[in-house]
Amino acid sequence: MIKIIKKTNFSKNKNRMKDFGNIEEALKNFREGKNKNLYFVLKKRFEWMNEYIQKDDIGLEVGAGVGSSKEFIHNKNLKISDFSDHEHLDYKNIDAHNTKLKDGSFDYVIAAQVLHHIPYPIKFFREMHRILKKEGKLIIHEGYLSVLLQLFIIIMRHEGFDWTKDIWNESIPATDDEDLWSGNNAIPHLIFDDMNAFNKNLGSYFKIEHDKILHELSYLNSGGVCSKTFYIPLNYFVLNILDKIYYFLSKPFPKIFAIGRRLVLRKI
Repeated sequence: MIKIIKKTNFSKNKNRMKDFGNIEEALKNFREGKNKNLYFVLKKRFEWMNEYIQKDDIGLEVGAGVGSSKEFIHNKNLKISDFSDHEHLDYKNIDAHNTKLKDGSFDYVIAAQVLHHIPYPIKFFREMHRILKKEGKLIIHEGYLSVLLQLFIIIMRHEGFDWTKDIWNESIPATDDEDLWSGNNAIPHLIFDDMNAFNKNLGSYFKIEHDKILHELSYLNSGGVCSKTFYIPLNYFVLNILDKIYYFLSKPFPKIFAIGRRLVLRKI
């Protein structure tokens, strides 16, 4: 990856995103459906996952936040969880490092925009491996820390990134483990861009079945999922056309312009 700087972190009071982490407000905003940009982005975030989910599968989403996945995942056996006690959750106060759920409970687990918040990724993957059934799938959606996304994070002073962290360390956290909303957007890259390290630490747990880089400009104009910021309201037709144009223009230069990444890991 092209690194503008090795690390940058911002305190909550410097974050230019409003209502960051205010799940009740974010849930209200999503249910009202006034932000068409946000609905469009979330639709693209989750709908592709249906390809990897069967009708009778039993599923779990960790770090579900507002739980918008249920709007787009066709499978009716999906349960949503988070490390909180909000009423809309099926499972409350679930620590993704140690869910306390039964071994082999799920055919699939969704982790959408969660991995960069995980203090101890190796513990997270072991726990996901434990609760998944044989051949179960861990379905991941994350940001792709291109030059563009790094600039966006720096300008918005949102979460931050740190390329220097040892994400395989079980005693030193990769994010601030005292702050649930702390984010290190370099984590997915530190896990998946070095296949030698991945195979050494996770090769006996998972194999990567799907890995795709995304060029979706609409992500930066969503207005915020669990926060609020300025956005330009557009209809679905225009949003789709802009994404297609951006895809063709930026595809040759993913390290500069890519926005997201989606992966499917299958339990070994």
